Amino acid sequence: MLANLDERFQDAVQELWDSRARQQQRQIDSGRIDAGARGAVTGGAQMGALEVLLTDVLVDAGLEPGHVRVGTALELPGYYRPEKKWDLLVVVDGQLLVAVEFKSQVGPSFGNNFNNRTEEAIGNAEDIWTAYREGRFGKNPAPFLGYFFLLEDCAKVHAPVRNVEPYFPVDPIFKGSSYAKRYEVLCDRLVLERKYSACCLTLATNSTPTKVTFPSSSLSFRQFAATAKAHIRAFVSCRS
Repeated sequence: MLANLDERFQDAVQELWDSRARQQQRQIDSGRIDAGARGAVTGGAQMGALEVLLTDVLVDAGLEPGHVRVGTALELPGYYRPEKKWDLLVVVDGQLLVAVEFKSQVGPSFGNNFNNRTEEAIGNAEDIWTAYREGRFGKNPAPFLGYFFLLEDCAKVHAPVRNVEPYFPVDPIFKGSSYAKRYEVLCDRLVLERKYSACCLTLATNSTPTKVTFPSSSLSFRQFAATAKAHIRAFVSCRS
């Protein structure tokens, strides 16, 4: 593993917040009407430093840098739709090795967005695995499918959320749970049900310096990176 992985991850998360702030300021300076919190979202992606860090992890495992795709040529065929654009891909000699989604959730609205993110994560996984079953990616070993999620660490995500149960009770694990806990359950179950090979759930304060925490070691970036790296090492060893 990269010797300075934790430090670089901290810097990459800080860059996400700094990038959002720069984008929002550019919107304000240009007089755009969405120059509030939405301006930081509509201004563009902020996950670039995290994508670079994961790229370096994969290269450290023996992958050639040119095989990692970010930014462009990120579409993969689906089963329920023609294609879906991922955030980071590794394709070598016609073999899909890695597909990763990078997502974030920043306040003030967490309720509807949690449901949307849940449906999106499950749907994307179901789509790509069914396409894999149907031979869209050739008769190759299963790829590493990764889901990275960054949640703004603030008081609202730790407050208990009321459940609406007009007919049937919700799963007891969600009783009195916060949004942070709900995302933890989501990520744990995405891996448990083999929807994703690994998930990383990062809580980070919107501050300088940002404070980064993980709800559990199994959802840490170090564990996420280790799983992805092991997948690439297995591929490289089979080719040598």
